Amino acid sequence: MKKLGLDRNIYVAGIVSLLMDISSEMIYPLMPLFLSSVLGASKELIGLIEGVAESTASIVKIFSGWLSDKVGKRKGLTAGGYGFSTLSRPILALATGWHMALIARFLDRVGKGVRTAPRDAIIAESTEPDRYGAAFGFHRAMDTVGAVIGPATAFFMLRAFSGNFRNVFWVSMIPGALAVITILLFIRETAGKQAGGRQKTAVSGQGSSGPKLSWGKLSGRFRFFVIIAAVFSAGNSSDAFLILRARQAGISSAIIPLLYMMFNTIYSLVSLPAGIAADKFGRKRMILAGFIIFSAVYFGFARFASVRSVWYLFGAYGIFMGLTEGIQKAYIAEVLPQEFKATAFGIYNMMVGLALLPASIIGGWLWDHVSPAATFYYGSVMALISAGLFVVYIIIYGQENGGKV
Repeated sequence: MKKLGLDRNIYVAGIVSLLMDISSEMIYPLMPLFLSSVLGASKELIGLIEGVAESTASIVKIFSGWLSDKVGKRKGLTAGGYGFSTLSRPILALATGWHMALIARFLDRVGKGVRTAPRDAIIAESTEPDRYGAAFGFHRAMDTVGAVIGPATAFFMLRAFSGNFRNVFWVSMIPGALAVITILLFIRETAGKQAGGRQKTAVSGQGSSGPKLSWGKLSGRFRFFVIIAAVFSAGNSSDAFLILRARQAGISSAIIPLLYMMFNTIYSLVSLPAGIAADKFGRKRMILAGFIIFSAVYFGFARFASVRSVWYLFGAYGIFMGLTEGIQKAYIAEVLPQEFKATAFGIYNMMVGLALLPASIIGGWLWDHVSPAATFYYGSVMALISAGLFVVYIIIYGQENGGKV
């Protein structure tokens, strides 16, 4: 199955992510509304919940990647991570206070932490290097198709259940369970092999103990890129604040899932063409453009004055996501040594995830103690700083890989 030059594993991984994102995105756009209107959480507390869940669970990502490289297995950890997230749904459906919601959110993100690095390694090991952009772009596009179907499903279910959030949370278990079954039945193990079935060369001194978690073993190019991504993430507060901002502008709770569906539709449509274009014209250009667009979008959220502008800004935010999410991972896959792929993916995801803790806490504090606009001004400035650092990065490393920037 080599359409677009991609292995079967890429298509199966895309279907899995589509199913899980249906499950996740039935919940995510409703989560800040559920926390604030049903459980009575403040914006500062919502920021704390989001930050703790994302950042603490991100620690799991590095150990999951290391463990995957150590035991030489990807499939089992990937399936386990998706299963863990699915099992968090009943806790949220039964939540009577923010503490239970925090536990559910934390367990969901631990599941993501367990699965992300080995799944990304499966994609990289099933793909030839010159197709990384297409592979990760396709995966991101499928993931985001699920993120379109999920909010649409939530919208119709809210109407059917008279606005009952908890019933939506229960039903979200079904596509999550189907994702786990799909992995177990159809994903082929890739650890120990490169794309095309070639056996990887053993790493001298690695032995049965697996790769060591050593920052120093990774290239300066990789380390600099991770630092830039972490700086950017430190200003990228939870998307829950975008949803709360839309609600503040006058968009009803029932329409919020449709707004999020529109955002994810644009995200999905942009991801694959952006990945293919990045393979042809250079990934750094796409990443830099993404930083600049993010800064402009957050500035817009700080300044908007109408419901119509919220729809435009969510659309522009979808373009940003399509230009950066899959392409950043494709770029990382390009600069990593084959024998440390899952471990290094884990380091990247952990560093970026840990930076989300101060981002969401600061965002919530600014909202409650300064103004809602201050949350977005802060994110806009951090994105501009990241863009400036990335320009320096391009100057240093821009002539690698055939001169593509």
